[in-house]
Amino acid sequence: MKTDFILVAFILLHPLQIVFSQQTEEAITIPKTGITFCIPPEFKPLTKELMAAKWPGNRAPTYAVGNEQGTTTVAYDIKPNSLPQDQLEIAQKSFTSLLDRAIPGIEWKKNEIKEHSGQKWLLMEMTSKAVDTDIYNIMFVTGYDGKMLIFNFNSTRKEFPKYEKTLRSSLETIKLPK
Repeated sequence: MKTDFILVAFILLHPLQIVFSQQTEEAITIPKTGITFCIPPEFKPLTKELMAAKWPGNRAPTYAVGNEQGTTTVAYDIKPNSLPQDQLEIAQKSFTSLLDRAIPGIEWKKNEIKEHSGQKWLLMEMTSKAVDTDIYNIMFVTGYDGKMLIFNFNSTRKEFPKYEKTLRSSLETIKLPK
């Protein structure tokens, strides 16, 4: 009888443990824009020190979240450059040419224009070799309010399989205000 009680208690309590242990993605709003997206549950804003180390020479994005080590991140920024919807193909060619020259060993996985959240975006997915590790990048770029909106989902190649699903899920949650 005691065994039956323990079994019933386990069956009844086990789903509750799963529900309580599940983490949900956290919604982020880019200040002064109304642009929202969800970040992986364990990601937190990167410290200024970690951002400076990851993006030296004042190249850091305005915002970045990542895992504790900063080895897998989601960076997002709004640059002053205009990127009209009818100029995306030209921008795609420019980005591709620039990245091919600037990043040794770049290997393109995707380089296309995609519809998302009511408009066209550049989706540039690539791997490359950095000084200390191999990198997997997914860049998602569009025009917004006369400027350029950039998301960069970045991971070490070693960690990418662990985070790939949550990074792609985060990308799909990006919403522009109507």
